[in-house]
Amino acid sequence: MTQSRLLSPVVLPRSQRLVRTIRRSMGAFIAHAFLLPIGVFLLIPFAWMVSTSLKEKGREFVWPPQFIPDPIVWANYPSALTYMPFHLFFRNTLIITVLATIGTLLTASLAGYSFARLRFPLRDFWFMVLLSTLMLPYIVTLIPTFILFTALGWVDTFLPLIVPYWFGGSPFYVFLFRQFFLTIPYELEEAARVDGASYLRIWWQIMLPLSGPVIATVTIFSFIHHWNDFFGPLIYLNSLENRTLSIGLRGFQSLYQSEWNLLMAASTVVIAPVIVLFFAAQRYFMRGIVTTGFGGR
Repeated sequence: MTQSRLLSPVVLPRSQRLVRTIRRSMGAFIAHAFLLPIGVFLLIPFAWMVSTSLKEKGREFVWPPQFIPDPIVWANYPSALTYMPFHLFFRNTLIITVLATIGTLLTASLAGYSFARLRFPLRDFWFMVLLSTLMLPYIVTLIPTFILFTALGWVDTFLPLIVPYWFGGSPFYVFLFRQFFLTIPYELEEAARVDGASYLRIWWQIMLPLSGPVIATVTIFSFIHHWNDFFGPLIYLNSLENRTLSIGLRGFQSLYQSEWNLLMAASTVVIAPVIVLFFAAQRYFMRGIVTTGFGGR
């Protein structure tokens, strides 16, 4: 009888349950009341961009700001997309983004698996060396890499923007995969070894299928980086047919005038895939942030 009482769940009195419910509701209300104004404030630049994309030329900077255009000029969008060959820019950006993201996922996950599971000399030392490269500014390695790609004849091609990401991608992505792989039970790997699976097979058939959250996280980060990259294409791509969307947006601004309404219309179209990707993978993204050590775990 005593043992059954110890194992039975503790039932709180109704008054205590009511107090807990009220406290939880008040906490949620205070949190939302605090975060809602911040969210609205952060959405102001996006709202201004969409509003400006629908304004007549010359009414972009009227005061006081007019967030609801009058009249609404929908023709700005087809005009912006035909102002320059944006279909070529979109194709080039999509090729670079997809290939570089695939390379990042494969090689960063493989490197992360090696640092998390394999035993080799000075493993922790080399991992610290890898993380220390995060403190190295990109501008420091720009000239040596440009000289290297020039010697290889890769300038004005997509290769300098794709090939480096097939060798680990970024130390940050390797770190994310390593932290996630450390949370996977070792019993799964040991059972696969008993069945004769190699390290590559364990990585491909066991680790990757269980890594949905971190894969979604790295995919979003990598996609946003390559989709919005301006400096890399500016350095390595010279011809008009090889330009990307970020370089194409610069074409709306010149020394003498800027087509702000068309620029904002094109920017809205360019940012739309990023927003769609984020909301489509938001659940996995948040889970990946938590399980890799950035959510207080």
